[in-house]
Amino acid sequence: MTRTDGRLLALDLGTSSSRALVLDAADASPVPGALARHKISPTYGHDGSAVLDVHEYVEGLLSCLDELEQGGHLEGIEAIVLSTQWHSVVALDAQGAALTPVVTWADTRSIDLDLGSSFDEQAFHARTGSWLHRLYWTRRIPWLLSETSPVSFAGLPDLVIERLIGERVTSVSVASGTGTLDLATGQYDEEALQIAGVKADRLPPIVPTGWTGQLSAEYARRWPGLVGVPVHPPTGDGAASNVGTGAYDETTAAVTVGTSAAVRVVHPIDNAPELPWNLWRYRVDDKRAVTGMAFSAAGNMHAWLTNVLRLEHDEPTTVEIGAPGVIAVPFQAGTRPPATVPGGSGVYFGLSFDDTAETLLAASLQGVSLEVDRGLRMLDELFGHELSVVLGGGGIDASAWWRRCLTATFARPTDVCAEPEVGARGAAAVALGLSPLPGGEHLTPAADDVDRVAALRPRYESLRDLAVQASSL
Repeated sequence: MTRTDGRLLALDLGTSSSRALVLDAADASPVPGALARHKISPTYGHDGSAVLDVHEYVEGLLSCLDELEQGGHLEGIEAIVLSTQWHSVVALDAQGAALTPVVTWADTRSIDLDLGSSFDEQAFHARTGSWLHRLYWTRRIPWLLSETSPVSFAGLPDLVIERLIGERVTSVSVASGTGTLDLATGQYDEEALQIAGVKADRLPPIVPTGWTGQLSAEYARRWPGLVGVPVHPPTGDGAASNVGTGAYDETTAAVTVGTSAAVRVVHPIDNAPELPWNLWRYRVDDKRAVTGMAFSAAGNMHAWLTNVLRLEHDEPTTVEIGAPGVIAVPFQAGTRPPATVPGGSGVYFGLSFDDTAETLLAASLQGVSLEVDRGLRMLDELFGHELSVVLGGGGIDASAWWRRCLTATFARPTDVCAEPEVGARGAAAVALGLSPLPGGEHLTPAADDVDRVAALRPRYESLRDLAVQASSL
């Protein structure tokens, strides 16, 4: 890793919490005791809504900086970096005030589009890395236009940047998560804008990776130690997490487990391999892209099960990895594009009176592992070799059983990132050109575990196919 002196302030804009933490600039590791967290509780509705109150969110984040200031942690800061959730959108009025809450990635509301037979979605996907799916602004914005009378649109990180520096801008990384970016040029895609029904001037301007801003006078007075400190453009959390785990080239896939899960590979944008239909591609920065697959049920499902089943501990330690018996298809939160399985489609099959809370938890974690493995095998094929794997994120850090399960399901060794704050670490690495290493344990799959998972996989795939079919009934 490239070494730097001083300290960094990282802001992590998550779905379940916002965090402000101080990092050692030498290795982007957290400074002990210098972390403040504001818990986020999205509001979910029967209409498919999953929203955040933008005012509450931003004020909570600012209170985190106040907490660090009170602890004396905002002295000697050399840069401010941000990692952020992708895909969010807010409709704004002529004064830039929010007309809607923050519509998050988990929100399933949108509008159907009929673009006729002349629209080539394969070419659109290859160019933007996205699909015409409810996750993206190409379908979100027409829906918001039908519900309100907005003048412009922005994502949560764009509004946070505007609040801090007084200027609304976005990064190439954040813009790529909207589904409206031409990945090759790093500018808004004209066809995507036409589909969304807006001009580029109604969206935040895209700044290059090397751009920096400074805190406005209001916040310079509030946090004197941050006067003149450069604020770097935000990095989408998926890209930041990859780099933060140490998976920052095309030899290595990162598997990260937070609220959701993902498997991704970072690679140069120039001469990138042709994008398969089932994978997405976003930007890391001006020179790199990240290709992968994401899954809506992971840490959120683990937390839900722990609560619903009233587990005394959150590890199914008495259950063998790949054990026969109950099988769980983890579609509780639906699927990400291009699949269209709605939320509420989770399945348990093979239940018996012998099953316990632990076997249900184990089956769910195994189901997520098998879903991630589907994506990993697609990436192996895309890059032409069996990829090395790094495991990272809060869910990985919290569960030794899940780490072993993933390793056995992949049937290959894995390295574990020792730092749970991979998003903040990765945002620092992207902004400052650092190359972090995983730094954690090396896991070798147990042969018996691998064999049991291999025997389980055909049954799981058959049940998964049935679950997909049933979700459309």
